[in-house]
Amino acid sequence: MLVFPNAKINLGLYITEKRADGFHNLQTCFYPVNWQDALEIIEAPQFRFTSSGADIPGNEGDNLCIKVYKAVKEQFNISPVHIHLHKNIPIGAGLGGGSADAAFTLTTLNKKFSLGLTDQQMEDMVKPLGSDCAFFIRNQPVLAYGKGDEFEPTDLNLKGCYIVLVYPTVAVSTKEAYADVTPMEPMFRLKDILKQDISHWKNILVNDFEKSVFNNYPVLATIKQQLYNAGAKYACMSGSGSCIFSIFDKPVELPFPKEYRVWKGKLL
Repeated sequence: MLVFPNAKINLGLYITEKRADGFHNLQTCFYPVNWQDALEIIEAPQFRFTSSGADIPGNEGDNLCIKVYKAVKEQFNISPVHIHLHKNIPIGAGLGGGSADAAFTLTTLNKKFSLGLTDQQMEDMVKPLGSDCAFFIRNQPVLAYGKGDEFEPTDLNLKGCYIVLVYPTVAVSTKEAYADVTPMEPMFRLKDILKQDISHWKNILVNDFEKSVFNNYPVLATIKQQLYNAGAKYACMSGSGSCIFSIFDKPVELPFPKEYRVWKGKLL
């Protein structure tokens, strides 16, 4: 079976408090974007995981696709499979590519082996792997709270808006992004902001990581301003990573250095 795990963006990201377990509570809106990896799962004589495309850092045993397979194997004793991941979504960009790969591995195994797992059951299975993994099970716009794994429906619909994502080949780790953040409650409620026209978001829909990350990587602030100069209705850093996304009314051509990765398309 061949599937295409997609990225996400964060519309606003507020770090509201430090939790007793060492994590942080946050408020954000996850919105799916069609920048995709490719994931193929076929039955095999023994379990294998291979990858192509961008290099995946870390030990293979830490790979989320492998962790998902082992968890499903332990619970359901499914047959061995060969998982091949073609990595296209930038890593460390705040786009949730690794989380999407994990969630799509589970939904594909559920379908392939007719396991009968509900969306809620699958969300619960992937939550321990990463705070935004559960979002990709249903893969629909949501308001997210807690660690980013408690969801509330939203009627926000940006379908048809044109989006440009710019990744300047700078990876920002989650640990680094959190290092200089001071948790606080936002001045405005996220759900109220999102009800306003996009043209009003610029000064009130913020990502709390921008202040510290932009200090360490000024190029990101420069990219954001370039996107506004080109007519973006809204531009922001996504998640805790280094991808800057922007929303336009129509397609645009932007002159970025050739080493940057730029993705353009319509929002889902």
